[in-house]
Amino acid sequence: MDKILILDFGSQTTQLIGRRIRDLGVYTEILPGDSPLSAVLNPGGGPDTIRGVILSGSPESVYENGPAPDKIIYGCGLPLLGICYGLQRLNYDQGGAVEALSKREYGGIGVTVRREKREEGRAADRGVPSNWGLTQKFLAGFDPAAALRPAANAAAPSVSSPPPAAFHFTAWMSHGDTLTRLAPGLREYGTSDTGYPAVVIHDTKPWFGLQFHPEAAHCEQGPEILAAFVFGVCGCSAGWTMERYVEEARLSVRKKVGTNPVLLLISGGVDSTVAGALLLKTLDAGAVHLMYMDTGLMRKDETKTVKASLERLGARHLHIIHCGEEFLSALKGLEEPEAKRQVIGDLFITIQEREVARLGLPDSYVLAQGTLYTDLIESGQGVGKKARLIKSHHNVGSPLVDAKRKAGRIIEPLDRLYKDEVRRLGRVLGVDEEVVRRHPFPGPGLAVRILGEVTKEKCGILREADAIFIEELKKRPAPGAADRTLYDEIWQAFAVLLPIRSVGVAGDVRKYGWVLALRAITSADGMTAGVYPFPVKDLLEISSRITNTVTDIGRVTYDISSKPPATIEWE
Repeated sequence: MDKILILDFGSQTTQLIGRRIRDLGVYTEILPGDSPLSAVLNPGGGPDTIRGVILSGSPESVYENGPAPDKIIYGCGLPLLGICYGLQRLNYDQGGAVEALSKREYGGIGVTVRREKREEGRAADRGVPSNWGLTQKFLAGFDPAAALRPAANAAAPSVSSPPPAAFHFTAWMSHGDTLTRLAPGLREYGTSDTGYPAVVIHDTKPWFGLQFHPEAAHCEQGPEILAAFVFGVCGCSAGWTMERYVEEARLSVRKKVGTNPVLLLISGGVDSTVAGALLLKTLDAGAVHLMYMDTGLMRKDETKTVKASLERLGARHLHIIHCGEEFLSALKGLEEPEAKRQVIGDLFITIQEREVARLGLPDSYVLAQGTLYTDLIESGQGVGKKARLIKSHHNVGSPLVDAKRKAGRIIEPLDRLYKDEVRRLGRVLGVDEEVVRRHPFPGPGLAVRILGEVTKEKCGILREADAIFIEELKKRPAPGAADRTLYDEIWQAFAVLLPIRSVGVAGDVRKYGWVLALRAITSADGMTAGVYPFPVKDLLEISSRITNTVTDIGRVTYDISSKPPATIEWE
């Protein structure tokens, strides 16, 4: 099977590169950026062949001893694609210069790509790149008229048609350094609207570079650019499917678990439910224990919903722990978000260990979690361990979880998937559609949606308001789509209770109520997110119902912040 190797230098979107390419039907393998590669690269071919290498982005700078790849990469003969830091690394390693920008390039920035016309009969040594053919195949990815992405299970598409002489599109950028001098052999084919190199190609070697992130959902032509590299330059065949992922995940789970019982900490959300379905369809159901903790921080009617959905999946050992008072007591007086997350993470494991002892499971039991790669990335736990901490996750950063991870007693069968891929996996496994399409819910629950101290009273207020918000979204048709609701159009929606009270009037009486923020975003994977553009009528009616029903809420606002710079959750 053809595959693309990705070297991870700590970018927040390294895994996103991989899954964009998997969406094209090509397998990807991700290794730490500084891994020894002599035993990995196999340009000679074979049944499991690396056809190309991608150098990821990074929060580091090449001129400050940022991570570097094994130098063998530049002599292996395989096509290379440097993305952001990866391009800077390639340029710097080959004798070019990289310097800090006075003003960083960030967000949506225009890029103009141009194509040099080939003059028939002109010799290569007079200026025409010797890899002119590969260059044109790569540049075809910038042409919106080129059909480069194959249908499911189809053969690799042709990418031979050249793009126009010039093409302008909006790229997605996030960097503070730029190329100030190109290394020998590198040529600039694309320039940002701010005047810096954005697309660079080597004249004689199959080396390509982008000073932007084609993997980001908001980058125009992003999938086509990656397809041009994967199919046109590397010559890959599409042979990777979610069904194949399921086969490999099952083999991995069986190998790691052996004959030991497995305990899955399950929240009832999409991630843990799909992880549970994978375990139940891979192992003897009698060896799979599902532990659900009602933390007092759950959505309305969550426990009842969870119990019904897991029993439909065939769960034989479902342990429901009512521990709301313990969590609320532990959170008393805490206001700082990271402190709340750490306390919740530690208490999860403490209660789990206590309840496991009551269950009488042997010491050899294996702990399973529905951890996603986004959780690992934001917690600074990417493949290369060089990603920056954005926020800790209760199932990633807790000291007790770390201890179990080091002991080799944790399996996380979804830890290389993004949310939309988990939904696809759930459908393959036969999980109920109502569960598969459910919006994400954070592990710490309402604790990170109540800003400031968490109390039982505030949880009740937020729980009722959030339930109304979601109920309204599910019954309102999406604009121009009679068969879809607003809930289907939105990737994640929820309410946030702010630590602010505001004066209002109710029944001719002065009212002093809490302020509620509504959040609704669009996204493909959770790594970037846009704001859902509600029809004003819907917002007005939803706000009115909330304030009329939940009497403690006196004012409703709508969050219009994208990610980045904001995160999806408020804490």
